[in-house]
Amino acid sequence: MFRSYFPQPIIFFPSAVAWAVAAMLVWYLGGSGWGEYLGLGKPTPEDGQIVGIHYFWSPSFRWLYVYYILAVGLFAAFWFRWSPHRWQIWSILGSAVILFATYFGVQISVALNNWRRPFFDMVQAAFNEDSNFTAGQFYELIGVFAAIAFMAIFVFVVTRFLVSHWIFRWRTAMNDYYMARWGKLRHIEGASQRVQEDTMRFAGIMEGLGVSMVDAVMTLIAFLPLLWSLSGYVTELPIVGEIPAPLFTAAIVWSLFGTVLLAAVGIRLPGLEFRNQRVEAAYRKELVYGEDDEARAEPMRVRELFADVRRNYFRLYFHYMYFNVFRSMYLQADNIFVYILLVPTIIASTAVGFTFGIMQQVLTAFGQVSNSFQYLVNSWTTIVELMSIYKRLQAFESALEGRDLPDIDREWLEIHGAVDDGGAKTVSSGV
Repeated sequence: MFRSYFPQPIIFFPSAVAWAVAAMLVWYLGGSGWGEYLGLGKPTPEDGQIVGIHYFWSPSFRWLYVYYILAVGLFAAFWFRWSPHRWQIWSILGSAVILFATYFGVQISVALNNWRRPFFDMVQAAFNEDSNFTAGQFYELIGVFAAIAFMAIFVFVVTRFLVSHWIFRWRTAMNDYYMARWGKLRHIEGASQRVQEDTMRFAGIMEGLGVSMVDAVMTLIAFLPLLWSLSGYVTELPIVGEIPAPLFTAAIVWSLFGTVLLAAVGIRLPGLEFRNQRVEAAYRKELVYGEDDEARAEPMRVRELFADVRRNYFRLYFHYMYFNVFRSMYLQADNIFVYILLVPTIIASTAVGFTFGIMQQVLTAFGQVSNSFQYLVNSWTTIVELMSIYKRLQAFESALEGRDLPDIDREWLEIHGAVDDGGAKTVSSGV
């Protein structure tokens, strides 16, 4: 699944993470100001509060563009030379472009959050009898919003286009890798389905799930510092009282609680989804044989196979029922959680200078951070499906490398019997 597209994945992925962490440490420990020496301007704290699309051409951003290109260029040059790979342009440089496009999209959300304070403060002030704001000032800020929104649309469309091509290249790499070794793989139960359908589903799920994960990480990088600074406006939290960085702490604790809760409740789902694919594959395979051989797909056999499908689906429905109960309860509570946290601050808003515009910033920043930490909560059902596909494709890896089959494949082997082809341990379909 991975070596077909990435060079030496066991080493590549840890090295990519280590390089990214090192680059970020250099940036945050002083490297963010080095652009001044290249004539790109001196970054200031006010750069992060700019309202408008010129936010993306501040000294901090100009140097970030150069810094990112240098970091990616050095990393790619090392791998191009040390371990050349057929798909290295897409898997390394393509990944870097998508990562930056995703981060840029998150920064657009930050720019919109900067816009919220002046706009909603103006709305609040306009309700006062002595307000001197004009319609032109409102239209001007609405125009700023429109410019940022059009940029967001452009970045979103381009990013999704790139991701779709990047994912299909990955599917192509997997397909080529497996078909080049088809002689060893074709005796595995459902081999044709695993090459055609499972790689297709793997690529499709990775397209949505992978982008969501990257977006969640990038959102945390962009919004955590903002939420930390906005915590200065919140005096205390209900029940717990005053604590350091209350909004920041509450977002982390609440999100971790939801993640652990749903992971525990849904722990049985991946295995059930995997078994579901197995019984569906066995049923479909018998029907395919029945198209060419009238002795196959006889009523008793088809009824037996469909009974397996029915039994597994009903079991799956039951486990998803209680999982959805807990998931829905948590997500509904999440809708009002931040408002509960802000009640003491809203009551004391005059004393602490908490305005309507600041509240809008807090709501947006808290929601972004909370949703990012809740990545597993929001994506758990999709992750379950991906894990089941991964388990099926693992059988291919085991056959190619001469390893024992995964536990869940051996379980099927014990129930339905085995076929031995040239010493390779394979799984029958039960047909």
